[in-house]
Amino acid sequence: MVMTSLPRTMITGAQMLFVAFGALVLVPLLTGLDPNVALFTAGIGTLVFHATTRMSVPVFLASSFAFIAPIQGSVASFGVSATLGGMIAAGLVYVAISQAVRLKGTAWLHRLLPPVVVGPVIMVIGLALAPVAVSMASGETSDGIGYGQAMVLSMSSLLVTLILAVFGRGLLRLVPILGGIVTGYVLALMMGVVDFTPVREASWLSMPSFTAPSFHWAAILFMIPVAIAPAVEHIGDMVAIGSVTGKNYLEKPGLHRTLLGDGLATMTAGLFGGPPNTTYSEVTGAVTLTRAFDPRIMIAAAFTAIILAFVGKLGAILQTIPGPVMGGIMTLLFGSIAVVGMNTLVRAGKPLTAPRNLVIVSLVLVFGIGGMQFGGGQFTLQGVSLAALVGIVLNLVLPKAEQS
Repeated sequence: MVMTSLPRTMITGAQMLFVAFGALVLVPLLTGLDPNVALFTAGIGTLVFHATTRMSVPVFLASSFAFIAPIQGSVASFGVSATLGGMIAAGLVYVAISQAVRLKGTAWLHRLLPPVVVGPVIMVIGLALAPVAVSMASGETSDGIGYGQAMVLSMSSLLVTLILAVFGRGLLRLVPILGGIVTGYVLALMMGVVDFTPVREASWLSMPSFTAPSFHWAAILFMIPVAIAPAVEHIGDMVAIGSVTGKNYLEKPGLHRTLLGDGLATMTAGLFGGPPNTTYSEVTGAVTLTRAFDPRIMIAAAFTAIILAFVGKLGAILQTIPGPVMGGIMTLLFGSIAVVGMNTLVRAGKPLTAPRNLVIVSLVLVFGIGGMQFGGGQFTLQGVSLAALVGIVLNLVLPKAEQS
């Protein structure tokens, strides 16, 4: 490995953080968590991951999109502290899966979670709270922003995000969310609907608003199944970054180590009040573009994120971004998560109208999106948790389709 000079490593690392920045702060802004805490936990989580994998994989960890809808639902039902406890439990699921992979390999994982289960569960994660995205985009959740202004802001942000994602070249293609947010924010400034009071009141340097977790069965049961989707997606991320660098990370450091790093990073984030961590495909894209294969660059990005977390005015500016701007981007984001689920089904190549597959996919989708609920009080099963459980049980119980 060619030794890179420290200044160049720091600058390249800061660039990697810039690529991830829009998506990183989007999750806390949408879920009511503190964006400065998210920056801190992304940095700490990345360091934990690299300590676990012995600095061998050039990845950066930050806020997971798969958890947006579940965190929103959990915060509304159980509060922030209990939701953080649920996230720590989800991280523990990663750790358990990593140890099972270490002992038994990955065959059992594919048997327990085939595409016919994982695909519709990911679709539920994306679509369950689609109405929230629409209500934010149309200004229903914003005081002082009318419907007309809200639609101009949300659709402009969405349009720029789409254009950059589809037509962007080079670095621009890697920052579509950041581009959409900046466009919407500038428009909001021109309309005079941005309230700068929080920025004036914030100090330049301040401690992030760390929140301690608490543990409640209802929140834990609600959050645990959500770990299924990112855990399965993690394997794809490791294959993707491996194909870019020409290395097999499933063999060295091993899938069990990368999964363990992901799980410990998510648990660490929950301890401080940040969203769960996951490997970022935007950063993989940036690695492809810049050929920056040195994992130390990601360590530099992590330290940059930690330093920025203590800039109080940065978090205050992020929190002045109007709801419709975020809502416009959410409409694409939630839809794209659902498309990942659809793609999982399509790539499997199984006939979805075959009775067994039809039953599993149908019930997972309707139970998950339709609001079906079992139990009550501390042991309520609904949403993604119910959908995942129904899918796993049906897959285990229903007879396998005959091979033609």
